[in-house]
Amino acid sequence: MPKATLTRRGRVVGAACVIGGLLGLAAGGRALDAVVLPGVVALVAGYVQLARVEDPEVRRVPPRDGFVGERREARIELRPATAGAAGTYLAAIDDETDDGLEGPEGPIRASIGEGPVTYRVRYLKRGERRLGPVRVTATDVFGLFDREVVVDDTDAATAYPVCHPIPARFRRELYADDAVGASRQREEFDRLREYARGDALRDVHWPTTAKRDEIVVKEFAAETRRGRVAIAGETAGERGGADALASAAASLALALLDDGVPVDLTLPAGSVSVRPGPQGRRAVLELAAVTGPGAVAVDDADVAVLADADGARYRTGGRTVAVDDLRAAADGESDAERSRAAAAAPTETEVRGR
Repeated sequence: MPKATLTRRGRVVGAACVIGGLLGLAAGGRALDAVVLPGVVALVAGYVQLARVEDPEVRRVPPRDGFVGERREARIELRPATAGAAGTYLAAIDDETDDGLEGPEGPIRASIGEGPVTYRVRYLKRGERRLGPVRVTATDVFGLFDREVVVDDTDAATAYPVCHPIPARFRRELYADDAVGASRQREEFDRLREYARGDALRDVHWPTTAKRDEIVVKEFAAETRRGRVAIAGETAGERGGADALASAAASLALALLDDGVPVDLTLPAGSVSVRPGPQGRRAVLELAAVTGPGAVAVDDADVAVLADADGARYRTGGRTVAVDDLRAAADGESDAERSRAAAAAPTETEVRGR
């Protein structure tokens, strides 16, 4: 660490000691014990305490990846470099963050060596967000000296774009020809999923539906053998639109993956070919998080996503639909499904009977 320097309080105490010493000498030295010596002892003790402080060891546990607007917890572990070198000591910890993160309003006061320091951040912008370096300002117990060190330790977390629901009718139009195929076998159960318009009432899984505030249906293996859907997105003009592109492309890709449909996604930042599952969802979100403006080949895609500063649009099958219109339709669909679930949910007696 650099040398210890006087704080504002330390300068006041130092000035008081000097003035008190001069006045005490002028008065015959009788006031030295009462005024000057306690201040000198405090200054010496504070300096000696910080002189024994070494650069701390830093280990940061970065916040988990999340969506724009969400809050996550970060943890910093700071320990003396040498065990027992200076015991515990007080410090103000300031972990720098980039402009895409909202962190603590000021330094965090903590005792180094007594446990980790935790704080919360909020994701403001999508992309790879940086945390660090850490600025540690150690102080003595009297607050008369401080020593500042910058630990050049950085980590990153990914902020995903905001995603919104896509209406079931629009999703199914993209893979309807391959949704069921020639086989109608129903003996091999595959998974449970949220009810979509057009699902048969016989497929409703009543025990799970009774526990949730939504209708849940059974899906069978023959119904999940669906073709891939290719999505390609680009920005138009010179007015940006990268955020709208990322949100629209990720929303549609995730909705299709939730339906069990493999997806090929191409954006200006690259392309991924994914299957349903956590890994596929993560790959889509990571690509959407870092994509910027630009053009790609969208002619062969099943769905073209076109975005500018005014928003994003889906172009498929010779028609173009505004993403905002689909979002409003999805919100209305969700309200209708919640009402339908409440009306169709069995009574407690019926549930016990099943």
